[in-house]
Amino acid sequence: MDYIHFHARLHPDRVAVSDLTFDREWTYRQFDRLVAGCVSVLLDQGIGEGDRVACVSLNRAELIVLHLACARLGALFVPLNWRLSTMELEALVLDCEPKLIYGDGQSAKLSTEVRKIGHLVEESMEAGPVWPEQASPDLPSLMLYTSGTTGRPKGAMLSERNLGETAINISLLCEIDQDSCFLIESPMFHIIGMVTCVRGPLLVGGRVAVSDRFIPGRTFARLADPNLKISHYFCVPQMARAIREADGFDASGLGGLKALFTGGAPHPETQIRDWLADGIAVVDGFGMSETGTVFGMPLDKRMIDRKAGSVGIRTPRIQARLVDGEGNLVPPGEPGELELKGDNVTLGYWRREEEFRQSLTDDGWFRTGDILTCDKDGYYRVTDRKKDMYISGGENVYPVEVEAALDKFPGVRELAVIGVPDEKWGEVGCLFYVPATEEVSLRDVEEYLTARLARYKIPKLIRAVEALPRTGVGKLMRHELRALYRSEAGAPQD
Repeated sequence: MDYIHFHARLHPDRVAVSDLTFDREWTYRQFDRLVAGCVSVLLDQGIGEGDRVACVSLNRAELIVLHLACARLGALFVPLNWRLSTMELEALVLDCEPKLIYGDGQSAKLSTEVRKIGHLVEESMEAGPVWPEQASPDLPSLMLYTSGTTGRPKGAMLSERNLGETAINISLLCEIDQDSCFLIESPMFHIIGMVTCVRGPLLVGGRVAVSDRFIPGRTFARLADPNLKISHYFCVPQMARAIREADGFDASGLGGLKALFTGGAPHPETQIRDWLADGIAVVDGFGMSETGTVFGMPLDKRMIDRKAGSVGIRTPRIQARLVDGEGNLVPPGEPGELELKGDNVTLGYWRREEEFRQSLTDDGWFRTGDILTCDKDGYYRVTDRKKDMYISGGENVYPVEVEAALDKFPGVRELAVIGVPDEKWGEVGCLFYVPATEEVSLRDVEEYLTARLARYKIPKLIRAVEALPRTGVGKLMRHELRALYRSEAGAPQD
């Protein structure tokens, strides 16, 4: 499972990792030595099997170093979302109880002690390298926080075996080889940034180029730079659109790009075909924190055009099925809930054993909560989300979490949040509320939530209503709120 150590012996002088933000580069031999030094640093801090090492930082090569070092020790690496508010981050730290926290300036919001991640490379190179006996591939090595239908964050634990399956799937699907270079700008607290964009290239002896964050014009310049030789790039659809709208955009400069890989939110067919018209293949896909890559489009422009809007075919190292409400398989073209099975599937949720048990069927399939169809050619398409989650700028937002944060908001008798279409972000939150006295403003809501939630979770629209639609037993009917919003916006009704 330790690709770095393997390739350090197979072709030691091939470049493994570039850090574009800090203008650094390591060969496989150098990076293997760096990870071995980090193992020594962690051992000196008392890190051992089962311990958690958290990190709050923008993208940088040190996150890969920390993860691989933790994996060699059987420890658990926990990258945390630096976009979260202080209250949200503190809650995650309390939940995972890390023995050690690394961070950059983004970690200043934490009250606990944080080691400076900017010193890690120097400390690791000064430390004597340690190559411990390989830890079991079935131990958890990575924990990614995601939210469930309750809105409570829960840590999906992934083993090296889980991650290895994703690496195989993504390298086959994306046609990654030793000459490939994957530019990483997706946040490395997500499965895409921390696993998909990293493990696929390193599995086959390719190269990863780490960038601190997405800046549209800079990203385009890097993709078009012949010296960087970027062959693969992942982004959410909103990022892809921003690249096209960046000053100086010229698709003819992207000839070295094998494809633009997208996911995390529905990708409009018109935008996919805009890229195709410029000669760029847009490979849409589907995955989850709990499972890694599940579906993806082939790198075939004719098929991408024909199946635009599809998330592609099933990857080879996972089983998938679509079932109805009674658990029966649905015929081709009919919607059903996606269930998954295989060595990709998470070991479970950190300290949420019952929630994980409830996510499994009696015969061991993982219920995703997503509704898809599969056509006669084996191409899947996401049609709905069984959960009420919506996706804003590629980030999952759970209405119940936003509603809980507004529980004590003054001047409101009751409220509910839904996701609605937005040209810029894909979807944004719309808050419906019943005023207790006078109507409240969106600015009031924003000011109240700023210290409580990440910015992307804060509703961008607000509507006052006389009452929230509920069933006879008092259950909120969100679909009625969606219909109300569509009628106000003049959108077609279902």
